[in-house]
Amino acid sequence: MSIKNLFFLLLSTGSFIACNSSSSKLFGSKKTPHETYADKVDNNPDGKQWLEVSKNVLTAAQPIKLPYSLLGNFPAGKPRALALAFTAKQGERINFDLLKAGTSGITLYADVYKEEVTGVSHLVAADTASSFFGFDAEQSGVYILRLQPALEQSGEYRLAVSVGPSLGFPVAGEKARVGSVWGDSRDGGIRSHEGIDIFAAKLTPAIAAADGYISRVNDGGLGGKTVNLKVAGRNLSLYYAHLDKQLVQEGQEVKKGDTLGLIGNTGNAKATSPHLHFGIYSFGGAIDPLPYVNKTVKKAAGPVAKNIPRQLAVIHAIKTKTEETVTANTVLLPLGLSAEGYIAELPDGKIILAPLKSVKIVKI
Repeated sequence: MSIKNLFFLLLSTGSFIACNSSSSKLFGSKKTPHETYADKVDNNPDGKQWLEVSKNVLTAAQPIKLPYSLLGNFPAGKPRALALAFTAKQGERINFDLLKAGTSGITLYADVYKEEVTGVSHLVAADTASSFFGFDAEQSGVYILRLQPALEQSGEYRLAVSVGPSLGFPVAGEKARVGSVWGDSRDGGIRSHEGIDIFAAKLTPAIAAADGYISRVNDGGLGGKTVNLKVAGRNLSLYYAHLDKQLVQEGQEVKKGDTLGLIGNTGNAKATSPHLHFGIYSFGGAIDPLPYVNKTVKKAAGPVAKNIPRQLAVIHAIKTKTEETVTANTVLLPLGLSAEGYIAELPDGKIILAPLKSVKIVKI
């Protein structure tokens, strides 16, 4: 349903990246834990090397697919860091669970960046005292998680990355289901669906998917009885259409989970089963709502091993992502182990992904 012009004036200015306030922060002008630590060590050669490693690793991030699980290890010997690059869709919530293995006293600095045309922009820095942090993807694109231990610290850790929605589901009850998605044909192909249709029994509550305030309550047109919710702190307007009843008023503040109206089939949905047309609008117009409210949370499987070997040797030649060939018998230093293989360091310091079948453990 194309009604984008209706909402542009309903959106407030400003932008926000949502984080888990108990375990991660938006730092803006405030220095991140990584930057604060860098200020303490950058006056000595090891500290300068540590800082140089932290910058260089961002241009050599290892591509991963979410959800993702990694058993990682930072060995002693020299400053190291690991960067993992992944794709996230606009509206998804990316959560990281970072646990130190065993009795390791390692301090890990975790930072998330967004890949831009001109480089990277910093989004989130995790509190080193917490293990759980995350962010809402305000744009589709490539993001980078960088992990780096403090100087002269080593140890194992476990990382799990999961993907979920950044908003709540807008219809109450377990039986509600999405029956029509973004881009589906409408009116014989004249227009495309700018939202999702969520089918549920008539008079099922349509609920607030986030905190905010009611910017519009309307009756008429293609949407029938509609409600607009401006999300607090984000450039998003949520559109609820085809309601049987509206239970809120313009200007009313609402909390996530509050009932806004009851499911019906008003407007141009009179010939269909009761459902909620749910749309999301921002400054650029309509946005695919499904990543924002998808009930399915993609969780990573558990670690594939209990520990990481100290050394590996290449059995079969490995072609890296830069088309370089790592020949047989090359010694590798493993930095992590996932279902895809070992993330390992070459003798020259470069980091590669080594498939399990291409390497063997070297006993020391």
